[in-house]
Amino acid sequence: MDFALSEEQTAIFDMAYGFGQEHVAPNAMAWEAEGTIPKELWTEIGQLGLGGIYVSEENGGSGLSRLDATLVFEALSMGCPAVAAFLSIHNMCAKMIDLYGSDDLRARYLPKALTMETVLSYCLTEPGSGSDAAALATRAEASGSGYSLTGTKAFISGGGYSDAYIVMARTGEAGPRGISALVLDDGTEGLSFGGLEAKMGWKAQPTRQVQMDGCPVPAGNLLGEEGKGFRYAMAGLDGGRLNISACSLGAAQAALDATLAYMAERRAFGQSIDQFQALQFRLADMEIELQAARTFLRQAAWKLDTGAPDATKFCAMAKKFVTEAGSKIADQCLQLHGGYGYLADYGIEKIVRDLRVHQILEGTNEIMRMIVARSLISS
Repeated sequence: MDFALSEEQTAIFDMAYGFGQEHVAPNAMAWEAEGTIPKELWTEIGQLGLGGIYVSEENGGSGLSRLDATLVFEALSMGCPAVAAFLSIHNMCAKMIDLYGSDDLRARYLPKALTMETVLSYCLTEPGSGSDAAALATRAEASGSGYSLTGTKAFISGGGYSDAYIVMARTGEAGPRGISALVLDDGTEGLSFGGLEAKMGWKAQPTRQVQMDGCPVPAGNLLGEEGKGFRYAMAGLDGGRLNISACSLGAAQAALDATLAYMAERRAFGQSIDQFQALQFRLADMEIELQAARTFLRQAAWKLDTGAPDATKFCAMAKKFVTEAGSKIADQCLQLHGGYGYLADYGIEKIVRDLRVHQILEGTNEIMRMIVARSLISS
């Protein structure tokens, strides 16, 4: 088994890393303070072909693999995990349009989504349905030549910021088979947004409730077939779980790199603190866990790329393991910085805050355990 990256994959990583270090990292603290990401950044990212990382080449995308995508998100998150994670959401939506959209829908939305002139958000979670996503209450009633969309979505990254939203709504019976997916344009009559959420981390991402009160949606904005929206939403989550894991991995790597540099300079009791064996052991443990997480993530991505029957289980396992490892490593890096780690100027406390939510979104890590356990019991 060959664990080495190809020359092309190394180039992909280096390109994303270089962009992140030049255009994202120097601005990450300012964007966090402002609570937003300049739209100009997305058009620059779109020019690199990262607005449709795994959208098919046939439909204008980059056509990269899921493994390739994890390299992009790992590299970008070394500049800022909040920015990288938002790009993951946009790409998940673009891939859903690529896979399930009609020719007309793809023609209307994909070109500008790929250049990121159109930024996309994903609307599944509701105030009363988080992990039990199939219990969602938002309804899309047949109305004239389309649908009338009514309901509220919660914790939406890009709420009030994005240009279009993929909304999962009930068009039929209770349960997952009654759910459809529709594309809703910003500015649609009846569409409004809650106040900006005050969050622990991911502060650069504007997050709001998305509120729909009889929003008219043309029939042509139905994604795929009625009643299959929940299946589409869940299919997108396997890749989303890999991406968010990659964001944890890259940010934890950035924290460890910063900690190594800090410890080489920080002196105590007549020597740099990286010379104390007890602290060296802690560094070694972090490196071992980080490399284990990286290997596990890439194996899961390979399984998703090859259509392995246990790909969903491996994506769930990787998401649980890598996001928890990333948070643990970032917390240890803060500890090794001592009091300085608690200060915003050093950037470590931001990584700790940003990574905590990774254990909650794209399916909580408790849900990841359920997926794995059910796979074991049914086999």
